[in-house]
Amino acid sequence: MKASAADQRILLDLASIDVALERVDAQRKNPPHAARVKELISSRNEEGRALVERTNARDDISAELRRVEADISVTRGRQMRDEERLSKTAVARDARALENEIEALAARIDALETRELELMEELQEAERRVSEQQEVLAGITTEGQRLSAEGKAAVEAASVEFTQLTRDREAVAGRIPDPLLKDYERLASRGVGAGLFQHGTCGGCHMTLAPTDVDALRRAAEDDVVNCPECGCIMVRTYESGL
Repeated sequence: MKASAADQRILLDLASIDVALERVDAQRKNPPHAARVKELISSRNEEGRALVERTNARDDISAELRRVEADISVTRGRQMRDEERLSKTAVARDARALENEIEALAARIDALETRELELMEELQEAERRVSEQQEVLAGITTEGQRLSAEGKAAVEAASVEFTQLTRDREAVAGRIPDPLLKDYERLASRGVGAGLFQHGTCGGCHMTLAPTDVDALRRAAEDDVVNCPECGCIMVRTYESGL
């Protein structure tokens, strides 16, 4: 194929735009924040289950504490009634029975109050664990919201840039003769369509050409469209090529 050196050089502009389009399209479809947001969603589900477990444990302790406090209240009330009855009884046998029951009730109250103190300490620790887990979840939520907002902004920016690059591409492609453009498009659909040949290296695949290939390229006419023997892209020659 034949094409003027000037037309071939335009291919470099088109190839540069295509690289940018590919990059921006990837950002538009899969912003860099997406992977981390997915990790945070998974982490939030896991930490949410941990919060439920800690909350349930706290509620169980709280329920037991209420039961113990109720038992203490009931036992104290019974103790007070027995003490009142003891103060009024004149029967020695009844008095001994009441004294024994009052003593048993006092021991019961002592045991319940000890358990009450233990449960209060356990509840305090359980509350701390719940608060700690809530802070973890709040941190995940905050980061997720921030990344989601940043990701949305990145997608919008990439979409704007993609639209502009598409317009730029149409303008550049319109300056390239149709046969050369079709050849470039065919090659670009498989990889890199065109690259600058410079210092013995193809700009498409970045492979260094063999001396025989460089000699063949040196002998080629200025308007010859030459393909890289390694990747097949159009090797564009300029004053930078060193030929």
